[in-house]
Amino acid sequence: MDITAEFKKKFHTEEKPLCVYCPYRIAPIGAHSDYQHGLISGFAINHGVEIHFLPTEDGSVEIYSGNFEGATKFSVYELPQRCFEWGDFAKAAFVSLKRMFKIEKGLKGYIYGDLPVGGLSSSAAVLISYIAAISKINNISLTKAQVIDFALYAEHDYLEMNVGKMDQSCEVYSKKDHLLYLDTLTDEYKLIPTSENMPPYEFAVIFSGKERKLANTAFNSRVDEAKAAAFALRAFADIPYGSFKDSYMRDVPREIFDAYKDRLPAAWRRRAEHFYGEFSRVQRGAKAWKNGDINEFGKIMFESGHSSIYNWETGSPELKTLYEIMLKCDGIYGGRFSGAGFNGSSVALIDPAKKESIAAFLREEYLKVYPQYDKEFSVHFCKTADGIEL
Repeated sequence: MDITAEFKKKFHTEEKPLCVYCPYRIAPIGAHSDYQHGLISGFAINHGVEIHFLPTEDGSVEIYSGNFEGATKFSVYELPQRCFEWGDFAKAAFVSLKRMFKIEKGLKGYIYGDLPVGGLSSSAAVLISYIAAISKINNISLTKAQVIDFALYAEHDYLEMNVGKMDQSCEVYSKKDHLLYLDTLTDEYKLIPTSENMPPYEFAVIFSGKERKLANTAFNSRVDEAKAAAFALRAFADIPYGSFKDSYMRDVPREIFDAYKDRLPAAWRRRAEHFYGEFSRVQRGAKAWKNGDINEFGKIMFESGHSSIYNWETGSPELKTLYEIMLKCDGIYGGRFSGAGFNGSSVALIDPAKKESIAAFLREEYLKVYPQYDKEFSVHFCKTADGIEL
């Protein structure tokens, strides 16, 4: 899509707009760990969200989307309440920045994401794009850490989603041909270069045909169940447990879980099992990546996917089907559904020499089960990329 042309057409101008681009992310190992202060790993990819825009001197905001119908219109001086539609992300970005900065200029813009919605951190990429655009036109300089914090506030306090910082961190800190390894408790991170021993690789993004929305799903309840497990385990072990809001699995040593896990409700126990398993898998995955052991890295990806299904208990029927198909697909080293798992996409680490056969196999096997998604199902191949350039 020619976004500049669409911008000029919508706003009846020949003036060249400014541009911000934020990549999507892939998180092969470390799912559902960031909001428990765990370890994560990930990459930015060479697909993402782009917004073309110009400032408005009167504080008005008018934004169109290449992915959704309609427009969002409001003033930076009178920010409206949520409407539970795509325009809420722009409002959330303004609300977040206005806590610390004087925002006087609005914007008129056109935003577009070049892959189907669901599982690639599109919400984080959109928020970061807006935050960067608003900062640019209001002469605000932000560090990478600040961008992540403002995006997190927007999700938590305006959009009311209990996400962690994995998505934003991958989209901000990542470097092409490097694996991001991040401790979400301390914010310390490493960029692990692709080993010389690593064979050629790419990633496949497989869109199930059914778009994802975190709102009105069990996403927040899963987060609360993990918090409840941490809260209860600390009480069982006579460890000061403070408030439920500030309860995280990272605060509970594994040996305490092993000692008291049988006293937990089954669902809480499975959430904790997933956290401890992912913590270990991220460490093992980083070692495999450093050594160029693509088969081991892929195997750990599959393990992560299995735990997300059976311990975290998420994954739509469509994504679970895709997971089973990926397990038997020649040329796929490892795979899992991407993001929270409530519809959307799956990702796979693949041998690029087998791209055509991989795409054909996935399509044929998936449509045997879900023929109704014949027009929507798609496979996209991508490579690693740098994070957003501020």
